[in-house]
Amino acid sequence: MIHTDTSRETFLTRETILKLLSDEEVEAVSMAETAATLTEGEEYLDLEHLDLGVQKAHGATLAIGQTLERKAVHEETWTRIQAALKALARVQD
Repeated sequence: MIHTDTSRETFLTRETILKLLSDEEVEAVSMAETAATLTEGEEYLDLEHLDLGVQKAHGATLAIGQTLERKAVHEETWTRIQAALKALARVQD
């Protein structure tokens, strides 16, 4: 399998974000992945498209794929995630 720089950067970014989670939060995220949808207005990260930053679910529901829902992590962790995304965006610019 050929990895482009972009896919490698995405992987490293996703890995960086996931390392910020506690064991309890990893479990909550794993449980959330079994759910079918996000509800209107829920904040989340698409782990496949971290370059889009924090997003809000629009419409009645949104199919969950590789997402990290804000409600699945502690507020302190969410703040660290946002800081990590900003730092990575600066490095990539």
